[in-house]
Amino acid sequence: MLDLPLELSPEILKAVRGFITFANDPNQTAALFDIADGLRKTDLYRQFIEYAHSHPAITQILQERYRSSTPDLDKLLNCPQDSLGFYYAAEMKRTGLQPDFYRKITVEDDYSYIALRMRQTHDIWHIVTGFDTNFADEMALQAFTLAQTRSPLAVAILAATITYALKSSIPLNPLVERMQQGWKMGENAHPFLAQKWEKDWEKPLSEWRADLNIQAV
Repeated sequence: MLDLPLELSPEILKAVRGFITFANDPNQTAALFDIADGLRKTDLYRQFIEYAHSHPAITQILQERYRSSTPDLDKLLNCPQDSLGFYYAAEMKRTGLQPDFYRKITVEDDYSYIALRMRQTHDIWHIVTGFDTNFADEMALQAFTLAQTRSPLAVAILAATITYALKSSIPLNPLVERMQQGWKMGENAHPFLAQKWEKDWEKPLSEWRADLNIQAV
C-alpha cells in the first residue's frame, strides 16, 4: 500500500501511482495512461500545448481535429511492399499488436486531441524512425517524442524506465546512447504530430523519411 502525502490532489496521486507501477514493471502499459490523466491539469501540460502551437503545421492540424478510422491491417498488407502502410501492417502482425490497444479518450480540447493522435500513431512513429519495440528503442522513441513535443508523459516514461534499469542492473551506457540518438533525430525531424499518415499509406516509407528529414536507425 502506498503511503503518499494527503495534500496531493487525486489527479497527482493517480500520476504518482502510475509512475511507481511503471517503474516497477515497464510492461504495465496501462500505468502510462494513469500518468497522463493525472498530469493533465498541471502547468506542465499547459506548456506542452503552448509548445505544440509554436509550430504552425501542428496548429493547423489541431484546428482541423483530423482523425482517421482504425486501420484495417489486412487491407494495408495489400499496399506496395515499400509503402508505409505495408511496413506498418506487417510489423503490427509480427508483434501481435492491435491498432486500437490504447485507452479510449474523448476529444474535448487540444490536449485530448493530441493525446488521441499520439496514441493512434505511436506505432507509426516506430516504423518511420526505425526504432524497434525493445527496451532501449522504446526509450529512444520517448526521447524522440520529447524532442518533438516537450511531452511531460515522455519525461515521466524516461524517468521511470531509467529507474527500472537502475533497479534491474541494466547497463545504462547503451540506453543513454540510444536516448541521445532519439533526441537528436527528434530535434532534426519535421513535426510528426502534423502528419496525416493515414491519408497516404501507399507512399513509400523512404519518401516519408526523406520528407520528414529522418535518417532511420
